[in-house]
Amino acid sequence: MGAIPIDGQGRVLLARRGIEPFYGDWNTIGGFLGYQEEPLDGLKREVREETGVDCDILEFITMIADQYGDAGGALMCSHFTVRLLSDDFKPQDDVSELAWFSLDSLPGNIPFASDRRALAALIEKLKKPRPVQEQL
Repeated sequence: MGAIPIDGQGRVLLARRGIEPFYGDWNTIGGFLGYQEEPLDGLKREVREETGVDCDILEFITMIADQYGDAGGALMCSHFTVRLLSDDFKPQDDVSELAWFSLDSLPGNIPFASDRRALAALIEKLKKPRPVQEQL
């Protein structure tokens, strides 16, 4: 499960990995579900574990197959935008740093293809004009 916190300026919060694989690179916030854990509950848990704050889930972005590292197991990654319920977030768990990025200046070292594709899908989604009633 992958969470993409988004703020009022259209920036996304990414996490610098504090563990292998890809130690020191950036990725979306998230992780693995527990056995029989409801997916959206697991997404909220992962956000809390990695940022120290709760979130509201906003919108489904994409579902993508990937691999955990160069020789890791198969993954099925679902990404959602979320709104953090506090600005008092701090890196927790397996995260060494959290930082906001504008969608036109994302870091180059995002190793997971699923994260790159989810961010690209978010960019495309935000470019599409919305009906007037959705803008109100």
